Amino acid sequence: MKNKVLIKVFASIFLAVGAGLWSGADKALGGVPFVQLYNLIGQLFLNALTLVVVPLVSSSIIVGAARMGSEGALGTLGYKTFSYFILTMVLAVVVGLVCVMLIKPGIGQPVEELKSSHPQASRLVELHAQGQSGSFQKIEQLLLKLVPSNILAAASQGQMLGLIFFSLLFGYFTSTIDPYPSQIILGFWNAIFQVMMKITHLVMRALPIGVFGLVAKVVATTGIETFRSVAWFTLTFFIALFIYAGIVLPLLLKFVAKVSPLAHVRAMAPALLTAFSTSSSAATLPLTLECLEKRAHVSNRICSFTVPLGTSLNLTASALFICVTVFFIAQVYSVTWSLGSIATIFLLIIFSSIGMAGIPSACLVGAILVLHTIGLPVDAIGLVLAVERLLDMCRAVVNVFGTSCCAVLVARSEKEKNTLTSLSGKA
Repeated sequence: MKNKVLIKVFASIFLAVGAGLWSGADKALGGVPFVQLYNLIGQLFLNALTLVVVPLVSSSIIVGAARMGSEGALGTLGYKTFSYFILTMVLAVVVGLVCVMLIKPGIGQPVEELKSSHPQASRLVELHAQGQSGSFQKIEQLLLKLVPSNILAAASQGQMLGLIFFSLLFGYFTSTIDPYPSQIILGFWNAIFQVMMKITHLVMRALPIGVFGLVAKVVATTGIETFRSVAWFTLTFFIALFIYAGIVLPLLLKFVAKVSPLAHVRAMAPALLTAFSTSSSAATLPLTLECLEKRAHVSNRICSFTVPLGTSLNLTASALFICVTVFFIAQVYSVTWSLGSIATIFLLIIFSSIGMAGIPSACLVGAILVLHTIGLPVDAIGLVLAVERLLDMCRAVVNVFGTSCCAVLVARSEKEKNTLTSLSGKA
């Protein structure tokens, strides 16, 4: 059954590519452009996914935090989770930095010719202009998102950091009150979690159709020609992404977690394909939880803490993208830095990636923040907009994969022997 689902999704992707190339942005049916039909199909699927995110995240974290609070393990689990988050974030930026320095994709690029074809850059610059001009403002915004004044408003606006923080506190202190009311509250939230997972199963039945609509729209609107102007930048990013997701993370799984990387990829395949089609690690969160629990056999105790947190704090592929983009633009403008300056920019990239929204193209604003801070023209972000949509789809895949790897690493460190398949052959 699981293989049939994957075959259907792969088939829908191939059909979407063919349909998008055939229809382009102009062909219509009964006066309605095909691209609008693709968009409607994809948006309905995306809305259905995001519909369950807030109640699923809240219920999952509350139940998990209450369980850990009663066991006294919340501090240890948090330490391990954040340690792996920082480790994978640093490794991702290091890979991006090495690749962009060795390949030098920005050397010899015609600046004005590239910029003139992407007027969308001015809109992104406007987004950056509202109080994001310095490191203190970034810290301030992060802390205000972490501790919102109104949790209902934060939930309605999809502010995941505040929702996660409140749910952790609520769940932990639920375990400290009298047993009877504690059981009632936990029973309620556990029921909410189970209902949300049932709804997620229902939505997943439409996965091939949703993937078709989302991918067909991208192909129809962008085509293939968009890669020519920034081919070296695209190649550099893909090489860095492959090294990180195809070599670095599997090595961590094999030698640190001592599980089969291929088994993990197979277990996470539905979530990874959904992340590719939606370009959103946040929208993919329900399926990520399902794959880790049902297919990778990571306990809900681990998943309910690491995955929602990782969706907001562990966007490693986004950090890698910011790194490649910033140094690519620096090379285009023939800017060079000392080792000390590179180290400072390195830390700035990591910091700007923390708390970034797991939604399509959110890291563009993070890249603009770094460009502004180091003195490069922020409208230079227009150099990479031609390929942004496809790169965003690939970033979402690796963001989800990286967070799932951290969940497995934490689970194995907690002696969960049923997680995936041990390389030693034991369960």
